[in-house]
Amino acid sequence: MTPIKEDYLKIIFELGGAKQEVSNKQIALALGVAAGSVTEMVSKLKKEKLVTHQPYNDIALTKKGLDQAILLIRKHRLWETFLAQKLEFKLADIHSEAEVLEHATSPELLAKLDAFLGFPTHCPHGGVIPDQTGHFQEESYTVLNQIPDGQVVTIERVIDDHELLIYLQDIQLKIERQVKVLKHEPFDGPIAVEELDTGRQMNISFKASHNIFVTDENGDPLKIDKKARRLKRD
Repeated sequence: MTPIKEDYLKIIFELGGAKQEVSNKQIALALGVAAGSVTEMVSKLKKEKLVTHQPYNDIALTKKGLDQAILLIRKHRLWETFLAQKLEFKLADIHSEAEVLEHATSPELLAKLDAFLGFPTHCPHGGVIPDQTGHFQEESYTVLNQIPDGQVVTIERVIDDHELLIYLQDIQLKIERQVKVLKHEPFDGPIAVEELDTGRQMNISFKASHNIFVTDENGDPLKIDKKARRLKRD
């Protein structure tokens, strides 16, 4: 499998494709590519029975695609954890190094790496790490952009993207921080939020807000009722 196909499987998993359908637009925003490129690659993945997709409908991983995505995610995030915790790499720099290491990781090495790290359940970006049986903890697939004005949420995890991580580092937005959504600017403008513990206000870009996943104040997953267009708890 090509590295590009692997990137698509991983991003579909990150966006929630293991549990629900994700849109072409979500994938395009997460990968920073044109919608047409997503359509073309999804068509290839469908032919290989890695995803399900009907014209004008959303995308989800098949059992075959999920199995491959879980293994890729497990390798990648364990190496990211090792690089951040043991070698003290900056968070924005661990993705590219992990991409190289994951392709040279045997099952035995993977198992020993997992044990050496103490069987971590989450990577430095907040994403789940599947265990050796493929099991992984439930996580939120609600992005910051979906949260209505006035709602308080907790930053759970972010998409593993170098530019996004540099951006979040610059605005000093960190995982596990609680923020209150103040205002969505129109025409794909930024979202104004306020950190609860510091009172600091900041604007988060439209693209970044689609790649930041949030939970409620207690850390419980949130879901958006697409039909009713309203927020509700699991």
